Amino acid sequence: MSRKPAARADILSALASTGDYSRREVIRALAGELGLRLAEEIDPERMVLNENQLLLLLRGNGGHLPVRYLERGGGVCFLLPARSVSPERMRACLAKRPHLAPRIRLVDDRVLREALISRARPLLSRIAVNGLSERHPEMSAHVVANAWQGYMAGLAMALLPVGLLLAPTLVVGIVHLFATLFFLTCVMLRAAAVVYAGPPDNASPAPVPVGNVPTYSVLIALYKEADIVPDLLTALDWIVWPRDRLEIKLVCEADDHETLAAIRACPLPSYIEVIEVPAVGPRTKPKALSYALPMTSGEFVVLYDAEDWPDPMQLAEAWARFQKAGPELAVLQAPLEISNGPESPVARMFAFEYRALFRGLLPFLARHRFLLPLGGTSNHFRRAALEDVGGWDPYNVTEDADLGLRLARFGYRAETLNSPTYEKAPRMLSVWVPQRTRWFKGWAQTWLVHMRQPVRLVRDLGFGSFIMAQILFAGMLGSALLHPFLLAAFLLGTVRLWLGQAAGVTYPLLMALDVVNITCGYAAFLMLGWQTMAKGQRRGFWRIVMLTPVYWAMMSWAGWRAVWQLWRQPFRWEKTPHENMKASQILRQSPQGAGAATAYGADTGQLWPMPAAATILRR
Repeated sequence: MSRKPAARADILSALASTGDYSRREVIRALAGELGLRLAEEIDPERMVLNENQLLLLLRGNGGHLPVRYLERGGGVCFLLPARSVSPERMRACLAKRPHLAPRIRLVDDRVLREALISRARPLLSRIAVNGLSERHPEMSAHVVANAWQGYMAGLAMALLPVGLLLAPTLVVGIVHLFATLFFLTCVMLRAAAVVYAGPPDNASPAPVPVGNVPTYSVLIALYKEADIVPDLLTALDWIVWPRDRLEIKLVCEADDHETLAAIRACPLPSYIEVIEVPAVGPRTKPKALSYALPMTSGEFVVLYDAEDWPDPMQLAEAWARFQKAGPELAVLQAPLEISNGPESPVARMFAFEYRALFRGLLPFLARHRFLLPLGGTSNHFRRAALEDVGGWDPYNVTEDADLGLRLARFGYRAETLNSPTYEKAPRMLSVWVPQRTRWFKGWAQTWLVHMRQPVRLVRDLGFGSFIMAQILFAGMLGSALLHPFLLAAFLLGTVRLWLGQAAGVTYPLLMALDVVNITCGYAAFLMLGWQTMAKGQRRGFWRIVMLTPVYWAMMSWAGWRAVWQLWRQPFRWEKTPHENMKASQILRQSPQGAGAATAYGADTGQLWPMPAAATILRR
């Protein structure tokens, strides 16, 4: 590639970056040159703005429009961001209208933005907490279950013990058939996905973005992530995208002082902004994202977790895909790949499960244009579609799956990408169980919310996606809940047959159903994961086979824990602690992506200096 000059920064940042002048000194000199007064401090409450103007200014980083301001003496002036001022044009304007000069106050754009954010804090909090419930109340998880759902659940809980006392054989048979339905639908879905699943292909990389590309907004929600901050900033710096069209928002809880201190200890480029989320409403990731979204300006928005290392060319691939598709393509899901699978049995099974999901099941659903339950990270949104459906639900603890279903209800389409995002799996059971509990609880929330009006849901989704919604949300959770009972029933039936206590055909028939359910369930799970693995990754597959029954028992425990929390603590967000992932791991797993980032940085001068691959690999 030919060397191109780096995008020129605004004059304030350029002069301040030399170290000879502060931003305030540069702005004071500019104001003196133009004969204007300088506003060094701004009282947010004295700005004359309505809510729409406030949101417009926040979205545009202060914009180029002057802001009316009530001075303490009672006069009205106009605050003008210094970055938007062209000295030549301003001199020409004041020469024609000299009466304007006494009413203009030059202000540092950073000072103005801080004042705007302070003024907008109650509005942003209201939008984050109540935005979806006000626009689409029937799709909000603020109310976990409506009246008829609560009535049906109570009726079932009352009738089940009565039925077991009066007609135990009949009730056990019905429960067995019910469990069979859950298991067989999940088995059939996985078996269908096996046909299309495969390891990642070697598709040609997306072209390097140059020229008039759109602004891309990157949102990262952090909570108690102080140790990860340096690696996070390195991972974000590897992203290949023009820096003058990139904005990164680090979204932190306002009372997470350790993470905020770790971020402020690092030199941040101008395109990275820290957003502090007030402690109002549910303390969840989707609430934090909903608070931050109005402060972004990108035509496209992508989410990453704090521990993620996205492939450097992922934004470029997503943009190329959005360009080829129409506005009905609302979101692209990048696959998540686990870098620490061999470190523990839990991590090994987690990595295998992720391969089956992101390289097998989700591409199958996307190919057939079914609804796509999104993963919690690496979702690339067309901003217009995201805002159209109401954004994230702050009360749903698995906001990604809910948003995927809501997008489908509004007629939007979801597809998958090839460029992965790397992250680490939980290594310990004590970390895995709370995370999986939250996922199951969120699936239950999502199913309850969208099944409030089943007939309307069929109309919105179409019959095929409606059936998929039942399998993905009710079926997956139901199969996890019923798995131990099927095993117990199988063992009990075996003992009764051995003792000669099982007369007739009932118990042999039920045992046959249990064997089919369990065997086919394990087989479909293993086949789908196997199909997505490259040949070199299949060594030691016997370990995964041996661990599968244990892993399913773990999922059952997490499922029942989720049901208990759904009743007692429906909006509790159990934090998953994350581990650092070094650049050397990414270079080993994605040398092409790292090479692309290095070449792009050398060609444009827009990336921070990165050590050579060989140097990192020696660490």
